[in-house]
Amino acid sequence: MRRLLTRLVIAAGLAVSGTGAALAAEQTAIFAGGCFWCVEADFDKVPGVTGTVSGYTGGRTESPTYRTYSSGGHREAVKITYDDTQVSYSELLDIFFHSVDPTDAGGQFCDRGVSYSTAIYTLSPEQEAAAQKAKQAAEKELGQAVATPVIGASTFWPAEDYHQEYYRSNERILTRFGLVTKADAYKGYREGCGRDARLEQLWGENALRGIKN
Repeated sequence: MRRLLTRLVIAAGLAVSGTGAALAAEQTAIFAGGCFWCVEADFDKVPGVTGTVSGYTGGRTESPTYRTYSSGGHREAVKITYDDTQVSYSELLDIFFHSVDPTDAGGQFCDRGVSYSTAIYTLSPEQEAAAQKAKQAAEKELGQAVATPVIGASTFWPAEDYHQEYYRSNERILTRFGLVTKADAYKGYREGCGRDARLEQLWGENALRGIKN
């Protein structure tokens, strides 16, 4: 009986230990890179990323919505969960910089204003140090100043359900071109906004580095 109890205790300890190790591997990053549909679409293609949520952060108001977040000083942002045994925070930072125009302080591509500007929201001193290092590396690669601020994270407010995974939704919506899926509307928006064209101009062959097509 004593042996059986001992084995059960050891097994329970191993189970807890294993669960703890699994949880420790899942980490969080928060990036603002203009339209959150685009940031979400890009990071969902990164190996090791386990989830993305579009939302609002960095402002002064509680419970922002799509109608109020800009006036409340928030940016569109994406909370990224990732397995740090597959992709590191430093790698995510490198991918982030090569998926935005960090030289533009006034917004991103066709979207203008602070609410669409880039930012890295850090969750620890280690993330802050890594973000500053990545920012310096981006400045060196581009040969010009990077406007992306590194900011301590505040409350992240998830956006409305209809914004989540917008880029791959087959739900139909009415546009000036008629009824189209959200996925098709997203493709038209991204191309029309000139996002990828500007990234290629800025970063050359390193544009969207680390993001699988």
